[in-house]
Amino acid sequence: MTPVPQLRPLAEKPSLRTKLMRHVLVPLAIVWLIGTLLSAGIANYFAQKAFDRSLLDDAYAVAGHVRLNDAWPPQLEVDLSSTEIASLLFDQSESMFFAVYRENGSLMAGHAGLKGPADWVPGLSAIEFGDVHFQGQPMRSVVLHQLKPGPFTIVVAQTNRSRTRLLEQLLGYSILPQLLLLVLIAIWLRSAIARDLQPLVDLELAVELRDAADLEPMVVSSNTQDVDKLNAAINALFARIQDGLNAQREFSGNVAHELRTPLAGIRALAEYGLQSDQPQAWREQLERIQDSSKRASHLADQLLALALADESDLTLRRESVRLDLLVTNAIVEASARARGMNVDLGAEGVEQAVTIMGNAALISGILNNLIDNAMRYGKPSQVPAEVTVRLSAVEDRIELTVIDNGPGLTPEECEQLLARGTQGIAGQAMRQGAGFGLSIVTRYAHLLGATFWLQNVPHQQGLEAHVVFVNLRPAATLGTLNTERA
Repeated sequence: MTPVPQLRPLAEKPSLRTKLMRHVLVPLAIVWLIGTLLSAGIANYFAQKAFDRSLLDDAYAVAGHVRLNDAWPPQLEVDLSSTEIASLLFDQSESMFFAVYRENGSLMAGHAGLKGPADWVPGLSAIEFGDVHFQGQPMRSVVLHQLKPGPFTIVVAQTNRSRTRLLEQLLGYSILPQLLLLVLIAIWLRSAIARDLQPLVDLELAVELRDAADLEPMVVSSNTQDVDKLNAAINALFARIQDGLNAQREFSGNVAHELRTPLAGIRALAEYGLQSDQPQAWREQLERIQDSSKRASHLADQLLALALADESDLTLRRESVRLDLLVTNAIVEASARARGMNVDLGAEGVEQAVTIMGNAALISGILNNLIDNAMRYGKPSQVPAEVTVRLSAVEDRIELTVIDNGPGLTPEECEQLLARGTQGIAGQAMRQGAGFGLSIVTRYAHLLGATFWLQNVPHQQGLEAHVVFVNLRPAATLGTLNTERA
């Protein structure tokens, strides 16, 4: 047995609205975060470039005041005082520091202990930017190495407060509008998704409020194809359920109506037999009860066949079927009963294999009902009764015909007998059957995509029942030789 999948409780499942919001907003938030990080990185890069350029300009300004003095040998010196250099490097928002070193590393001017970046090697690069710590503060520094008027090195450093404030302002002015825009998009999405899902909510409410006995189509206005398709699928399901209920009601009505008479007859026969004390009367009543029970059994089989036909409209499976073998089997099964009824039963055209796409059970039901009807009601009054099952092929059509040599029918009777519960004059006179046999054949033929009709035998006495199968697999050419009759 296939295990039934365990479904999670509804409380544990997110709503469709929540999943849609999550599928949209989470990627959008990730994109926003990545964009923000990229914006911060780009802003930091270009702001650093601008501040580094300002530091380098200050270093060149100091380098422009390094001269050789008049002593011998000449020595490098800065021709500005510390106050003048402080004025030269003045910045109203940052603290500035500088140091000028001779080639031998001795301090020429400035703040002792101010060095370049730890990874800077004197003489390898003329300009080097880096981050340093001086007097307990993080700073940005530039190292400028000059060769004229003699080799010397200048280190200029400044604090990062203004640069940090600038970056914070840039990020604030870029992030806050984007964040506000993300919130507005989330609000709009929530409203739009709720509006688009409202037809689905209406459909859910309509199904919940629908009475179990109300299978009329639901009408739900929507603005999407998906809800329309779901509505159409539910209405189609209602239609199939309605068809099934109608078939059940019809079946139960037929059973109640048609079985009431034979069962009442059986009960009356039994009561009459019990009132007599003669064994011969008992035997006669038992024989009549046997006949009545056979008719009731046959009627029950036909009612069940009609119910099966109604259900098969949704579950019919087509497969490759040997039509010639089905005809042969039907003849063999009915041969004993045909001999008992003095009916000459035979077949034509079953010498070659005839394969079609159909359903063996339905085709057998067609054959059994047509043969049974022909043997019951197709008996002539003057000549021996004959029933022939003929199989023939014309181009892409396969025709199955059951022929008797009985009295035949008028065209009006041929049409009327195809309706459910209609009996012909012969059936009413014999008090046999309930008028379901030909309606079963009609229903089975419809399910198989075949055509069924009745007509009198041309130019002679008798009735022909035709079932034509079209647009099937190519079948072998059929002959018209008679088989040995039962």
